Parts: sequence; structure tokens; C-alpha cells
Amino acid sequence: MSPWAVVFGGPSPEHEISILTGLQAERVLTRAGEQVVSLYWGPTGAWHLVPNGTEAKDYLEGAPAGARPVEVRLGADGGFFVKGRLRAERLEIAAALSCLHGGLGEGGGYAGLMALLGVPTTGGSLYASALGMDKLAFSGVVAAAGIPTLPRVALTADGDVPFDGPYIVKPRFGGSSIGIEITDDLAAARAVARASVHLRAGAVVEPYRSDLVDLNIAFRTHPSLEVSAIERPLRTAEGGVYSYADKYLAGGGGEDAGMAAAPRELPADIPEEVAERIRAYARRVAEVTLVTGAPRLDFLHDPATGDVFVNEINTVPGAMGLYLWADRVPAADVLRGMLVEARDAGVPAVPSGFGSGAALRAAGGIAGKLVGLEGPRA
Repeated sequence: MSPWAVVFGGPSPEHEISILTGLQAERVLTRAGEQVVSLYWGPTGAWHLVPNGTEAKDYLEGAPAGARPVEVRLGADGGFFVKGRLRAERLEIAAALSCLHGGLGEGGGYAGLMALLGVPTTGGSLYASALGMDKLAFSGVVAAAGIPTLPRVALTADGDVPFDGPYIVKPRFGGSSIGIEITDDLAAARAVARASVHLRAGAVVEPYRSDLVDLNIAFRTHPSLEVSAIERPLRTAEGGVYSYADKYLAGGGGEDAGMAAAPRELPADIPEEVAERIRAYARRVAEVTLVTGAPRLDFLHDPATGDVFVNEINTVPGAMGLYLWADRVPAADVLRGMLVEARDAGVPAVPSGFGSGAALRAAGGIAGKLVGLEGPRA
């Protein structure tokens, strides 16, 4: 039987966090007796098969000692090929566990690549992954489904924003808290968007509500739709936002570093009625987005009114969100379930049309279709 693959790294601002998630996932699966290979995607695009059991420090200078280059081949005989002295050998994989955070890895590019390679993978389809990464599109889908969410609009050079400040400005396409800023007025928001490398590819703006607290829940879609415990992540300081440092650097060093060790209240101390609404909204988000695996949903909660708002979805959450399942599902079962789901679903096939050739036979000469397209004449 072919092994599972754990894929981590990738060209993303969250490259280092992805390494931590990948190493943790590899340990969980191997300790549970699963056959696993580890694939490291370097920040410049190179792929390597790396030994199992590596540590975070082994990646400070790039691929660790013992890594073997991997060639990615597209085409009829596509796949991963491990380079050897005489020839490259195909790396047979039953399914791949995506531990890629942000960038092309989480945003749909990796899903598209794996589909072309014929390798089943977790992390959602190309379309669901792209939806999860696009904060504007995701909030639009959520609102259209009748799920409460704060207003969010694209930040443009002169477009109207239909709500008053203060504002929170976020990268439109981003998988973490990197690049988020708080501003008092719209002019400052636009200035921040122009100056920040993280916001230049697109920015969204929404009301900044200092009275709201963060609440997170995960759902998994195999063997059936199920929701996790609810957590309240704790910020290092009152006010502001739940930052990248709060998520990934507040847990200290050692093998527990990363989001799984960040300070939190778990389970969150909230009224059961509020918790039940969050669970219901999480199930509804799963239905309308078609995101699979074990994503994490981030909510905002108003303790004074009891209101809750869906904020964002993380299709590949930090530490795979395993800590949210610890009271009910073993970590290995969560990861194994994701891999079995991906393997059984196979590689998504795109219908190729009728294939009868009718459109080609009726087309005539291409030159005739170019008449009138030369532009205005003098």
C-alpha cells in the first residue's frame, strides 16, 4: 500500500509556521503507526523528500540534511519523482495531507497542481481553497446564506465605504493575521494599503469593534460533518487584534511552539445558547462553501448582546486545529480521516465538454473570426 504524504513549507509569508504544522502532523501519524513520507516545498519553489523526524531548527538554512530533490512532472505521466544518481523514481502516494498555510499553498494553487499531478490531497478543492483565501468573496457567500457577518468591502482608491471608522484593514488574500492594521479614518486606511507590501495585492476594510472577542471552532467533514469544541484565544494585550505573534509566538519555545500552545480559554466560557448558534453557523458554512477536511472558523462575539459574527475561515489551520478536537477525537484520527476522505474522493475530474467536434467543424476559418477586431481605422 502506498504511503501518505505530509506536505509543508511553500512560497508564503507563513512558510515557517507551515513547517511547524507539517512536522507536528508527521509525528502524529507516524506515532499512530501510519506509513508517511514528508515533502518539503521550499520558499523558492524547489521540492524535497525529507527524512521523517526532523526538527524545526533543521530548516533554518533550507532543506535539512538528508533531503533528496524531487522533480515535479506534468503531463500524461505526471507525478512526483525522487532524483537518484542514475534515474528518477516515481514517488507513489495514496493521498497528501496539506499543511500549507497562506499563499499558493492554501489559496488554490497547490490544489490545482495536485489535480494535474493526479495526487489526491486534503485542503479543499481549488475552488473552495480560493474562496477561503479571498476574504471579500467568503464574506459575500456567508452573507448571502443568511449567516451573520460584519460588513466588509474592498478598499479602493476612491470607492465609498458604507460605514464609519475606526476601521480594520486586512489583506484580501491572506491566511493569517499578517498585514492587518487598525486606522481611525479612511484616508489613513488608504495610506496603509499603499504602503504595506501585504496589502498591495488587494485590501478589504471592515468596522473595528474593540468590544468584540474572538471565538474559534473547527468542523470536519469525514466520516460525517462534526464540530469541535469552541475556544477563546487570548490576546497578549487588551484591545488591538489577535495578532500573528499571539497565534504563533506566544506559546514559548520547545516542541509545543506554535498555535497549539498559544494562550486560550478552552472550552470558551460562553452561554450555551451562544455556543449552539456558533455550532449551527459552522455547519451552515460547511454546507455553503463545500470546504472539506478540518478547517477552523473564526467568529467575533459581543458579550453584551450575545451577537456572534462569522469572521474568516482557515482551510488549513495552524497546528491543523488538533487541539480543538482533543476532548473528543484523537489527533491521529482527525488527520487519518482527512487523508481517507481525500483518497476516496480521488482527483477531481473536469468535464471536457461534448467531445463531438461539432463546434470545431462549424467554426470555419479563423481568419474570418478576426474581421473587425483590428481596432478603429484612421
